[in-house]
Amino acid sequence: MAGHNKWSQIKRKKGALDAKRSKLFTKLIKEITVAAKEGGPDPDGNPRLRLAIQLSKAANMPKDNIERAIKKGEGVEGDYSEVNYEGYASNGVAVFVECLTDNINRTVQNLRTIFNKGNGSLGTSGSVEFLFDRKGVFVIKRNLEHPADADELMLELADGGAQEVEFEDDYITVYSSMEDFGAMQKKIEELHLPLESAELQRLPQTTVTAEGPEAVRRILRLLDALEDDDDVQKVYHNLELSEEVLAELA
Repeated sequence: MAGHNKWSQIKRKKGALDAKRSKLFTKLIKEITVAAKEGGPDPDGNPRLRLAIQLSKAANMPKDNIERAIKKGEGVEGDYSEVNYEGYASNGVAVFVECLTDNINRTVQNLRTIFNKGNGSLGTSGSVEFLFDRKGVFVIKRNLEHPADADELMLELADGGAQEVEFEDDYITVYSSMEDFGAMQKKIEELHLPLESAELQRLPQTTVTAEGPEAVRRILRLLDALEDDDDVQKVYHNLELSEEVLAELA
């Protein structure tokens, strides 16, 4: 699975989330609101809400914002719908978009405009979903001063349902099945590992290449435009980003 989320890792390491903090807060507040509405306001009994709060704290969201989002989910407000959209960027790159919206007509119009401007096309439901596998993806910050024994850690994580573990310079990425997401999250909490992020992702079964840095830039501009939309929570794609191409883009 190495390389599937290379672009997101590059952006994380460059601090791009800080540059888009207000948009990140908007997305996290929506997630907290929906999680509280669906599973109740107590994070101890609501794993989705607990995770959303953890990610919000990691993004340095003020406590008041988190509490307001939870209360909004308890009330009559926060009537968001979870909807997915599928399409293609140029070069046949499949794109899957997950949204939380209070106005579906606005969202679909915005996404259609973004795809069209980016030389892509918005497709029908099911047109690309089959190209992705739903997996739990957990990113853990490595303790470089007191590193854990890799073999022992892998055994512990496997006990929680880990299917694959990747060790990078600063991070450890753990993959699980969608069904084992909750058990894997609990195991990481039990091990007191510093969780950077945890989410269900759609990982491409195969990848598509684009020839030349300008073709890649065009696709990445489309993906960035989708991520910038306030109704969009997550964007997945199957563009292959090799080390050579990333070096040319740097």
